[in-house]
Amino acid sequence: DNGETFNTIAHFMSHNWIVRFLEIGLFAGLILHMVQGLMLWQQNRAARPVGYQVKNDAANSTWYSRSMGILGTLLLLFLIMHISHFFVGTKVALYSGDQPHNLYEEMKLVFSAWYIVVLYLLGIVALFWHLLHGFQSAFQTFGMNHKKYSPIIKTAGVAYTIIICLLFALMPVAFYLQWIV
Repeated sequence: DNGETFNTIAHFMSHNWIVRFLEIGLFAGLILHMVQGLMLWQQNRAARPVGYQVKNDAANSTWYSRSMGILGTLLLLFLIMHISHFFVGTKVALYSGDQPHNLYEEMKLVFSAWYIVVLYLLGIVALFWHLLHGFQSAFQTFGMNHKKYSPIIKTAGVAYTIIICLLFALMPVAFYLQWIV
């Protein structure tokens, strides 16, 4: 249908007050997450101002759990790129009084460039590692760390992370490979 259904859904998403409310909540949660992450990083640095004589990081943690700051920064850069591609332009078109914004055509244009698709996929890889640690870490933070249930939580976290990241990667890949025309 040449993107008609896609644009109808995009129009609904940009004009629905419930979606707008959830969007604001998501943004507030993101800001809170970043602030708490920085506070945790600062507390950890203050707790041990002098580094260990012998470093054996791999003994107690995964590389991605030690790299949350770097992965989070990469995700922030990815979000800035994503918002500049699809959110800002849409809002300008909505409030300028011009023709309705054709998000489908914009996505076709943006995802026709291989380097943009690669940047999106790299952002999704960063998201993969961030979620992989974050899912089980969230349960552990709330005291759900049990010999019997932790493996179930870890498996659910892996499944959730794989599904979310594959679905996120599907859109740029599908547009680039012209599965969606």
